[in-house]
Order: sequence, then C-alpha cells, then structure tokens
Amino acid sequence: MAIQIGSREITATINVTPLIDVLLVLLIVFMLLPTHSRGLESDLPQAAASGSSRPNPQNVVVHIGRDGSLEIDSRPVPRSELEGRFQSLFAGRPDGVLFVDAANDLDFAEVAGVIDTARGAGVVRIGLLTEQQK
Repeated sequence: MAIQIGSREITATINVTPLIDVLLVLLIVFMLLPTHSRGLESDLPQAAASGSSRPNPQNVVVHIGRDGSLEIDSRPVPRSELEGRFQSLFAGRPDGVLFVDAANDLDFAEVAGVIDTARGAGVVRIGLLTEQQK
C-alpha cells in the first residue's frame, strides 16, 4: 500500500519490479532447458507394391475376437499358451513383425495385455492392424 502525496487516503498500487524479475528468470530457465524430446520409435507403413500379394513369412498375425478369443495365423490359441507360442514363433524370425488385429468394440486393455505378453516373450516389432477406410 502507498500513500498519495497531499491526501490522507491509502491506495493500493502494484509494484511490478519483482514481477519483471521473476519473468526474466523464467525466460532464462526456459531458454536453457533442452527443447528436443525423444518419443517411441515407430516405422511408417509402406505402400504395398502392386504385384506382391503374397504375405511375408516373417510376419505373424494375432487376432483378438470380441469374446477375448485369440488366434495366431487363423489357429486358435489359449491365453495360457500365448507367451510360449510367441517365443517359439519368433525364435526363428528375428526380423519378424507381430501384427495385432482386434475387434472394433474390444476394450484396449485386452489388446495391451496381448502386446505386453508379446514383449515379454521377446517380440521386438509389433504393429496394429486397422480397418481400411473407403
């Protein structure tokens, strides 16, 4: 608070000098912080060649049904055997890709559980399949 000269009233005024000091300190801090951040590595999908319709033998597709049923390359697999199957499939496919295809109305927790199991089994490259929009 400050008193105006020639008056008996007390008026409030804002002293902006400390606020400018704080602003300059924040400006210096944000200038010195590193601005580049690193996220998860991802590969962009490549356009399919017009003549190659044969699937790559290195790739494996796991389908998660609406009821939570699992199929690896169209063969049913119980959830208890999933990690062992991933280990045996990818033991001979170090460059293989696991594609996860799930039903549209399925909760993502189910998909995340399958991805977590695959990562635990040593699968390095995992892709998500989506419906192609027309």
